[in-house]
Amino acid sequence: MQKEKKKFAEGMCFYKLFWIFLVGCVFGAYYEEILNLVIHYHYHHELVWQLRRGVIYGPISPIYGMGAVLMIWLLGRKKRPDYLTILYGALIGGSFEYLISFLQETFLGTVSWDYTNEFLNINGRTTIPYALVWGLLALVLVKIFYPTISAIVENFPLKFGKILTNILIVLLAIDFTISWGALIRQTMRHNGIEPISFVGEFFDTYYPDEKLKESYTNMVIIEVDK
Repeated sequence: MQKEKKKFAEGMCFYKLFWIFLVGCVFGAYYEEILNLVIHYHYHHELVWQLRRGVIYGPISPIYGMGAVLMIWLLGRKKRPDYLTILYGALIGGSFEYLISFLQETFLGTVSWDYTNEFLNINGRTTIPYALVWGLLALVLVKIFYPTISAIVENFPLKFGKILTNILIVLLAIDFTISWGALIRQTMRHNGIEPISFVGEFFDTYYPDEKLKESYTNMVIIEVDK
């Protein structure tokens, strides 16, 4: 009897979730940029492409990637009625968006979105209508996105899949370390904290506020009265 050939990233394993994260990151970055392009054209009648990403290098929006993984991990392992998937997705998406906004403001002293003037907003960090959109997105993720990505990833040759995924993991880890290290150092600069090591001097030299603004175009620093 012929032994069944082992598939790459079979089931909801780490490698599979990594690819879901990666695709979600790239999709989220381009979604934000295209949406901003359409909105800007609607109000100003000019085409302006503005970067909307969560890292300095590459079209990567980790919030969307983490959101996709969270939705699929919590909602994709068990079958349930569509309305429950939408409801749970709305709760998860709204809570996640609120949490990220809170953590960003608390630890970095910055905000990347503010829904204060939006209908049915919750402390300006999320809104009920947007939460419902997250719920609908959860249904799409569970019903369409996950099965499609899963089938594609499992068709990768086993050795090739492992090598490629490990390389991408290392590259993303470097990108995240540089990007978030630069953001933390920016917060320290605005709090008047001088660098105490070559690491702080490195970020001050190569990643000043002007450089960060090129990638984080919609990020606003909260000015605190001293």
